[in-house]
Amino acid sequence: MMKRETLFLKVTLVIMALPILALCIFVVPLVAEFLAELVPNLAFLQYPFQIGLYVAALIYFVALYQTLKLLTYIDRDTAFSDASVTVLKNIKLCALIIGTLFVVFMPLIFMMGDADDAPGLIVIGLGIIFGCMVIAVFAAVLQKLLQNAIDIKSENDLTV
Repeated sequence: MMKRETLFLKVTLVIMALPILALCIFVVPLVAEFLAELVPNLAFLQYPFQIGLYVAALIYFVALYQTLKLLTYIDRDTAFSDASVTVLKNIKLCALIIGTLFVVFMPLIFMMGDADDAPGLIVIGLGIIFGCMVIAVFAAVLQKLLQNAIDIKSENDLTV
């Protein structure tokens, strides 16, 4: 019944993963080297910054996998289950962790933007933080709504 729509969303998830994978392979090492060149007194932070970006990407892939699991539950007509609530909780947690990582990285991003006179870096960092927070709040609202729907459904099943 929902197979066509969820297939489209699954393909979209794969397409969303590809640019981040490309960024991890090609851009992240260059950004870490760029940080060391721009701010030489903080060159020792090059590798922790790079590792942090890889961790953020890994958590992003975990969130995409959780979304894929949620779409699979929808395909199987088990969307109104505790497993779906758990998946939404995991997506919320992933978004919060990524947002927190970028809050921690924001001083470095600010220094890079200030040294290179590129305020766009700061805007990109803030955009990622706010985007993660929006996703976390949205997942929390969906989690609460889904939990309420499951509770109402179980009450109705008990009364019949």
